[in-house]
Amino acid sequence: MGGLLTKVVKNDAMKNDPPEIYNWRVYVLSCSACFAGALFGMDTGIIGGVLKMDTFRKKFGLQDLSPVAGADLEANIVSTLQAGCFFGALVAYWFADKYGRRASLFGCACIAIIGTTMQAASNGILSVMYIGRLITGFAVGAASMLNPLYTSENAPRAIRGALTGMYQFFIVSGICIAFWINYGNLLHQTGDRQFVISLALQGLPAVCLGVGMLVSNESPRWLARSDQWEKAATTLARVRNLPVDHPYVQSELAEIREHLEMEQRLVAGAGFWDLQKEMWGVRGNRNRALLSIGLMICQQMTGTNAINYYAPQIFANLGLNSTETGLFATGIYGIVKMVTCATFLIFVADTLGRRKSLLWTSIAQGLSMYYIGFYVRFDPPVKGADVPPAGYIAIVMIFLFASFFQFGWGPVCWIYVSEIPSARLRAMNVGIAAATQWLFNFVVARATPNMMVSVGKGGYGTYFIYGSFCFGMFFFAYFFVPETKGMSLEEMDNIFGVIEQGKFMDEEATPNSPRVAAVELGEDGKTATGTTVLQAAEKN
Repeated sequence: MGGLLTKVVKNDAMKNDPPEIYNWRVYVLSCSACFAGALFGMDTGIIGGVLKMDTFRKKFGLQDLSPVAGADLEANIVSTLQAGCFFGALVAYWFADKYGRRASLFGCACIAIIGTTMQAASNGILSVMYIGRLITGFAVGAASMLNPLYTSENAPRAIRGALTGMYQFFIVSGICIAFWINYGNLLHQTGDRQFVISLALQGLPAVCLGVGMLVSNESPRWLARSDQWEKAATTLARVRNLPVDHPYVQSELAEIREHLEMEQRLVAGAGFWDLQKEMWGVRGNRNRALLSIGLMICQQMTGTNAINYYAPQIFANLGLNSTETGLFATGIYGIVKMVTCATFLIFVADTLGRRKSLLWTSIAQGLSMYYIGFYVRFDPPVKGADVPPAGYIAIVMIFLFASFFQFGWGPVCWIYVSEIPSARLRAMNVGIAAATQWLFNFVVARATPNMMVSVGKGGYGTYFIYGSFCFGMFFFAYFFVPETKGMSLEEMDNIFGVIEQGKFMDEEATPNSPRVAAVELGEDGKTATGTTVLQAAEKN
C-alpha cells in the first residue's frame, strides 16, 4: 500500500520531500496503532448481530418482552459501550500527555481484554454484560482519541491524511469481520456458543494492539514536548529512514522546537486551567476546538452507526425477513464499507483533500437516506412477500450510503481533528472531539431502536431525520471547514490565525512570561497587531 500511496498522492508537499521518508516503518507503525480502530469496529459490529441471535435473546430474556421493551433493552446493551467510550475519550488526553501515546494505547489494550472477557462470560447476567461493555467502552473511547493523535504525530505531512484515515479503514474492517463472524457462528455453532464466541473474539484486536505497541516507537513530538530531544531526534530519524543529521530531519526538528518554544511562552504554565485558558481564551484555538466538536457531531448524525449497530433489523424492515439473510446482507454491507474506505485513503484523501470530500458526500448521503425513507413510507415491504424492485434499490441505497460515508465524513473527521490543533493542545482537543463523537454515538445508539418503531410506520421518519442532517452538513462544511491537505502540523496556526511565530513579542516578556503577544492579522490579511494573551482572551 505504501508504494501505491506515493504514486497516486498528488500534492505540493510530496514534490520536495526525500523519498526515503515514505518507508515501510511508518506504515507498520500506523497499522499497529490502528488496531485500536479494529477494536472499535469489532465491538460495534458484533453486538448488532448477537442481539438478533435466538440463543442470545433466550439467554438474556429478550424474546419474552414487548417490541418497545425489547427495543429499550437492546438499546441499553448497545449504548452502555458508548457511555464508557465517552468517559474514556474524555480523560485519555491526560494519560497521553503524562505517560505518552504509546504507553496509553498499550493500557487501552489491556483494559479492553478484561472488558471483552466479562462480556463473553456474562452467562445471561445483564449486570455483568453491562459492566463488561462499560469497561470495554472505556478502552475503546480512550483508544479512539489516542490513535489519530499518535498516527498524525508520526506521519509525513504529504500522506498524513491517508495514514490517519487508516484508523477509519480499520474500524470498517473490524465491522466487516464482526459481521461475518456473526454469520459464521449462526450457521455453524449451536447453543450459547453462537454468541459467546462472537463476544470473545471482540478481544482479538486488543491483543494485536498490545503487541503492536510493544514493538512501536513513541511519538517524536511527545518526546520533544517532554524535553527528551535526543530520543525525539533518534526516533524521528528512524521513522523517516534518514540519518539524524540529514537536513530534512533537522528542519522538522527545528520546526517542532520553534513551535513548542512559542507555545510554552504563550501561557505561563501547562496545568489543566492554563491549557483551558489557552484553548478557550484564544480565538484561533477556540475555533479549532469548536470545529472539531462540530465535525464529530455531524459524523454521528449522518446515521451511520444506526446502520452499524442495527443493520440486521434495518435489512429486515426493508424486506429481508430471515435472520440468516439479514446477517448475510450485513456482511456484504461491511465489505462495501471496507473496500470504499481503502479506495478513499489510497486515491482521494491527500489528493482531492478534506473539504471537497465532505461537501459532495453530504448531498449524496442525504439523497440515499431520503430514497429509503420514501420507499418505506409509500411502498413498505410486506412480511413474507418477495422484495419488490423498489425495495432492492433501497437495499442498494444502504450500500451506497456506506460508500459515500467512507469517502467523506467517516475518515475525514478523524484526519481533521487530529491535525488542526496546536501541539500543546492536540491531546486535549482530540480528546474533546472523540468524547463528543461517543456522546452522539450514544444518542444514536440509544434512540434508533425506538425511532424505528415509533417515528412513522416502519420507521420511515428515521431516514428522513438522518437525511436532513446530511443535507445540513453541506452548509456546515462549506462555511466553516478550510482545506488542510499537504500542510505540516506546525503550519495549522497560519490557517486558523492564532499567532505568527517570532513576531510582535511583548518588549517586557521573558522566556517564561505569559505576556508574550498573540498576533492577529488585519482585514487586509497582512497588517498584524500584537496583543498579550490576556488581552486577546479578554477581547475575544
